[in-house]
Amino acid sequence: MLGMPEDASARYTDLSLTVSEAGTGRPVLVLHGGGGPATVAGLARHLSRTARALTPVHPGWDGTPRPGWLTGIDDLALAYLHVLRERGLRDVLVVGSSLGGWIAAEMAARDSTGSITGLVLIGAVGVAVEAEPIADFFALDARGLAEHSWHDPDRHYLDPADVPSGELARRQANAATMRALAGDPYMHAPDLLPRLGRVRVPALLLWGESDRIVTPAYGAAYAEAFADARLEVIPEAGHLPQLERPEATFALIDAHLHRDQERAS
Repeated sequence: MLGMPEDASARYTDLSLTVSEAGTGRPVLVLHGGGGPATVAGLARHLSRTARALTPVHPGWDGTPRPGWLTGIDDLALAYLHVLRERGLRDVLVVGSSLGGWIAAEMAARDSTGSITGLVLIGAVGVAVEAEPIADFFALDARGLAEHSWHDPDRHYLDPADVPSGELARRQANAATMRALAGDPYMHAPDLLPRLGRVRVPALLLWGESDRIVTPAYGAAYAEAFADARLEVIPEAGHLPQLERPEATFALIDAHLHRDQERAS
């Protein structure tokens, strides 16, 4: 299923989205990963200085409702394409971190109306690279997750015993939603990698040099699958370079947007 049927709107009547919006200009859809919207909040603020940044909370994250029909990342990608169409948004840049990058890639591969004109994938999961398996997030304890996610894990590690009960419950519920949507097959769509060659819009892939969830070599294979993509590896950063090295990350995105503007003019 590469497009959306004309009568698909009826399916989304029970889709209730929480969307933060700021700024004016080219619409930019900012998609968070498994850690929730806080992981892209600073990125969205930066983008809102020069663009119209729309940042949804994925259904099921942070206590938001998830409709019964939403059982996979493909469902979520099609739902967001529906949102773009319903809002009349065109020339959309989609920026996705980790799981959000997978959603962004699926959206671009399934965009039958040409709404999306650019992609930025940050440490994205979603494809199978035989030589570079995705680390098993669900098998890692808090220390292991920090060591896989950050260039400087000691700085970012937080003992679960020190996490307030409400925050711990939020994280556990988010992880449960992620497992429901992306746990089987684990963190990828088996057919996505070969479909990415159909995506003609320019794509920037940003990878932390120390990312051990998905390695830079995984990112290189991801980039090679697109028709028009470039990989940039960010030193001293892990799986969330927008948090660990925000200035370097934002500068690369700004340069990508500038090249897009020059190409369009």
